[in-house]
Amino acid sequence: MPKLNYLKKPEWLKIKIPGGEGYREVKKLLKDHKLHTVCEEALCPNMEECWGRKTATFMILGDTCTRNCRFCGVKKGVPHPPDPHEPDELAEVVRELNLRHVVLTSVDRDDLPDGGASFWAESIRKIHETMPDCTIEVLIPDFQGDWKALDIVLNANPHIAGHNLETIPSLYPSARSKGNYKLSLSILKYMSEKGFRTKTGIMLGLGEKPEEVRQLMRDAYNAGVKIFTLGQYLQPTSKHLEVKEYVSPEEFREYKRFGLFLGFDYVESGPLVRSSYHADEQTPMIKQDVS
Repeated sequence: MPKLNYLKKPEWLKIKIPGGEGYREVKKLLKDHKLHTVCEEALCPNMEECWGRKTATFMILGDTCTRNCRFCGVKKGVPHPPDPHEPDELAEVVRELNLRHVVLTSVDRDDLPDGGASFWAESIRKIHETMPDCTIEVLIPDFQGDWKALDIVLNANPHIAGHNLETIPSLYPSARSKGNYKLSLSILKYMSEKGFRTKTGIMLGLGEKPEEVRQLMRDAYNAGVKIFTLGQYLQPTSKHLEVKEYVSPEEFREYKRFGLFLGFDYVESGPLVRSSYHADEQTPMIKQDVS
């Protein structure tokens, strides 16, 4: 059996093992309501911190993805039909946690006629109805370039519209073979031109060069993106892409400086940053000072 790539992890990547009171409360709620989070499915390193603050990124449309991105820890295969009760259960958990900001994402559902867009819209509407003061951020798939499906989601009126570029275009064949860099940029531009606050994020450590990262950031900014995130890629299992480099905290700070110089409203950049990390703090879209 192949072994994980044990390029030694630096001190700055050590994390606390989940188990606090807030974590246990959120975990029980998710189990009781039969919901999934990308925090668990993608093995996010920030579960203890985020769940302790009673925040989570809910993953709708089940826990099985129809694609096979080689960086992602989410289960792949043939998914079950969507649970028709999931939007109601989701809204109830948002109410029970009294969330002021909620992040929704999903597995890719290329098996569904609209890629799951109507289910997305119903989930957003249920939260609006149940918690009208809660802001909603969506991190959507590409819907295989189906603009009608994208409009179904956007017409449900999320507050922040996100779609991740994930990595530099030259690494798409190895990391995101069913993705399309130009399509993803087009989706971001479309959402921005529709008046939505747009957000995207990437992983570092897959072999990209600094200038390639900076060019991607320029592309994202030119597409109208307002919020940008950068984090360290961590290899989920031996079957996934290996970590080529652990990027230092200082390099992440440099990317943050560059992003703010470009004109992004908010840049979250650090080894443990993920797309929804501190998402509730990004909502006001306040310009940052970099220390």
